[in-house]
This record gives sequence, C-alpha cells and structure tokens, in this order.
Amino acid sequence: MAADRDLPVSSEEAAALFDDLRTSPALLLAVSGGPDSTALMWLAVRWRAELNRGPKLVAATVDHGLRPEAADEARAVARFARRLGIAHRTLRWTGKKPATGLQEAARAARYRLLAAAARKAGASVALTAHTLDDQAETVLIRLARGSGLTGLSGMRRSRPVTDAGLMLVRPLLGIPKSRLIATLRAENIAFAEDPSNRDPRFTRARLRGLMPKLEEEGLDAPRLALLAGRLARAEEAIRETADAAYDTFGKPIDRRIEFDAADALNLIPDEIALRLLGRAIGEFGDEGPVELRKLEALHSALVNALQTRARVRRSLAGAVVTLNGRSLTVERAPPRRSRTLTTDQSAPRRQPKKR
Repeated sequence: MAADRDLPVSSEEAAALFDDLRTSPALLLAVSGGPDSTALMWLAVRWRAELNRGPKLVAATVDHGLRPEAADEARAVARFARRLGIAHRTLRWTGKKPATGLQEAARAARYRLLAAAARKAGASVALTAHTLDDQAETVLIRLARGSGLTGLSGMRRSRPVTDAGLMLVRPLLGIPKSRLIATLRAENIAFAEDPSNRDPRFTRARLRGLMPKLEEEGLDAPRLALLAGRLARAEEAIRETADAAYDTFGKPIDRRIEFDAADALNLIPDEIALRLLGRAIGEFGDEGPVELRKLEALHSALVNALQTRARVRRSLAGAVVTLNGRSLTVERAPPRRSRTLTTDQSAPRRQPKKR
C-alpha cells in the first residue's frame, strides 16, 4: 500500500535484511552521502550494535572528481561514520575522464576502488544501497535497450565481481527509496542530493522522470520489481537446463569443444541452443560475453546452413565457430595479424607521375 512506502525501516526488518552477513569478518559499506547509502550505513550500524559478535564495518566513499561538491560530501560521510563509531575511507578516481560513456566508466572505476578498499579492510563483501526504485529503473533501461531474459531479470541481491575477488551484496533491493528517506527523517539524519540524479543527459534520470506517469497506469516500481523477480526465476531454470545440455552434447577435444550439429541446433529449443553457443564462445573465446543480437544472428546462420548442408566458419568474440556437415566446433580464434605501422625509409620513394 502507498502508506507503507513512507514507513521507516524497523530494527527487526534490518535484522532480516542483514542476517545472512553476520558471519562475515568484515563488511565494506559503499556510502556516497545520498539518502539510500546514508540509510544503509545507519541501518547496518544499528544492526551490528545488537549482535554479540558480528562483522567489522568500514564505510567507503568514492569521489569521482566530477563535481566540486563531492569532496565536501565525502567529508560529511566521514564525520557521520565517526559519530557512528566506524572507520571511513575516501576513494578518489583520478586521471582523465572519458568524453562519452561517463556513467559506465565511473561505475567501473567505483567497483575497482571499492574492491581495493575491501581487500585492505579484510572484507570479501561490499554492500551497496540499490533500492526497489533502482531495480525498476534498471528493468526499464534494459527493456529500452532490447535486453533478453537475463537482462530483464534485473539486479540480483548478490553477485560476484569476479575480476576483483569481491562479492557485491544489495540488502536494500526490496526496500523503496521513500522508506529509507523516512528512516533518516525519523532519526533526524542529514543527507546529500546528487544533482546528476535529475540530469536529463543521463538515461536513468530521464526514465526516473517518467515513473509518475507510468505509476498512473499501474506500472510502478513494485510491479516492475515483481516482473524482474519472476523473470529471474525463469532465467535460473533456463540456465540450469542450458548447462545440462552443454554437458550432455558438448565433447571437449584438446582446445576446442565439438557438438553434433543436429543435436545442438534441432533437438533442443532455440533459447537453450543460444545459451549453449554463448557459453562455448565465452569459454573458448577471449573477448568476453557475446552480444545477444550477434549470437542470434550466428544461430540463425547455423540453422539455415544445417538445412542446406552448407559450411559455415565465423569469428565471434575471440572464438571461431565452424559448422562442417554434422560437426559444430568452437575454438579460440588465431591471433590477429598486426599491421606494420612504419614504412621502410630505405626503400626508394615512388615518384609521382607528371601530368
């Protein structure tokens, strides 16, 4: 109900939100100074205080160097952390900033900095303050970008940041932002507002501005989060089925994997076949995950070639996919030939023709 969206988060609710983290030796709290992360720090400290034994809490604020106010906000978080009796670190993103894709680059830098701070603090878990509203906006963004089932499943409560050896946990993912603001106001706790959250240059801010109109049609944040949860459930079932198909049909041979093309392309549903191909390319290629549209195009080409008995050989994401008769193989692509960037100065120069 609408009234429930303005209730402060109780200590009992907080205990349930953080309970599975009680055995962690240390937790890094990502706190920007905004209402969501400030509430995260307050709730975590209150929860920890009620435990006989529990994890050490360390707060960290990332100053991206993009706004002059950010340094003051980091200092305000540090003061509040001292009041609460926990350590605080300010992490700075230095160096040249990209002209395009700024938010994506800032997000990647933030996670790198948080992972390094977590290691120093002896923590393998970092908590972020993503909310129910963030989940709804994420679903809308991915819908607009044409994401598949995996993307529309939204954010998970926890996910590994594999290249950093860090587990990212979002304990507030089911809590509306309005309840976090109500929690801070009930405790008379100040917080900052990031103007970029309303900057129409950014997709998330523009979609956030559309939410009131969508809510009038019943498409509010809880409904979008519910959709994400249901799709996540379907995603898990499909992923497990695809993994089983991979193990059943795939035959690793040396540095490649081979499938019977008729089995891999005709005997299983297209969605499972797409994931089978995507996993093989991800494991044997060296350029990361495959874009869904490119994977769909490859699958379509393979299905058509199998019907016409044509041979296919394509490179994708650092892997080579070859269909030859009933044999479908995926292997690492050979190194690309480097082009000579300098010319031989000793060679005689060609004289221009006279006209």
